[in-house]
Amino acid sequence: MGFQDKINILIVDDRPESLFVLENILKELNLNIVKATSGNQALSLMLEYDFALVLLDVKMPEIDGFETAKLMRENEKTRNTPIIFVTAIDKNKRGIFKGYEIGAVDYLFKPIEPLILKSKVSVFVELYRQKEKLKKQTEILKEKVDELMRLRELNSRLEHLSSIDVLTGISNRRSFEENIKAEWKRAIRSKTTISLIMIDIDHFKEYNDYYGHQAGDKCLEKVAKAIVASIQRPADLVARYGGEEFVAVLPESDRDGAVFIAEKIRNKVESLKIRHEHSSVSSYVTVSLGTATMLPQTQDSVEELIYLADRALFRAKYNGRNNVES
Repeated sequence: MGFQDKINILIVDDRPESLFVLENILKELNLNIVKATSGNQALSLMLEYDFALVLLDVKMPEIDGFETAKLMRENEKTRNTPIIFVTAIDKNKRGIFKGYEIGAVDYLFKPIEPLILKSKVSVFVELYRQKEKLKKQTEILKEKVDELMRLRELNSRLEHLSSIDVLTGISNRRSFEENIKAEWKRAIRSKTTISLIMIDIDHFKEYNDYYGHQAGDKCLEKVAKAIVASIQRPADLVARYGGEEFVAVLPESDRDGAVFIAEKIRNKVESLKIRHEHSSVSSYVTVSLGTATMLPQTQDSVEELIYLADRALFRAKYNGRNNVES
């Protein structure tokens, strides 16, 4: 163990010969022994070092051991540093009680018995060593917890990004598939209906070909925002299904409610008045919508609901587009 690794203890006595005796006895414990010849010097050293233990003589000039201990207990840094009083005074109860009241953990009486001194010092050195070990383990644990929290936050962000359509900023198909499966199971448990709206931008290929892909991307963004703005309930989900197709999941919504929302979306998109000169439906961008509603049973599958909504969307396109079919 190098000097820097040694545990510090402080011995305080106004008599150099007493310091020499104490230091000589403790030499074999391989400690960094710091010496002070007065209470003032001791207090100054305590601000410079971290001590595992202070061996403090009671009778000293200027400020005695009791006063030094009292000042130690008033300081944040030294408040909990163990103190063993070293004294040649009689073993009277009054003096001993005073020491314990101030905060001493033990007494040693002169002449010092080497075995007792080493034994008591070893106990407090080991306690200090365990305390420092625990402190380091706590710091390591805190670092690991902090790192775990950072990883959780990062994973949460990545999870969020993996569920978002980059272009429109709304949920993507993966998120839709997870959501509708969860809502489907909940509808079975709660015996409630669930509705799905499938939405397709009319003649979007022609729009892209004529206005260019950059304009097409902006069109998709505007349509996505219009769909989201048409749906108000927190539990409802709007997602990009792929290309120019969008979906809206409406838990606890009946057929009339789904048709009402679909019409609201259709009107909202048309009101954007996005020019579309190559549409056979309108001079503006429009959408076709298909709705489906089910009261799911255990034997049913969510794919049936998606199929029904898709068939309704097909009918909406077949019947002239820019309309709602259910």
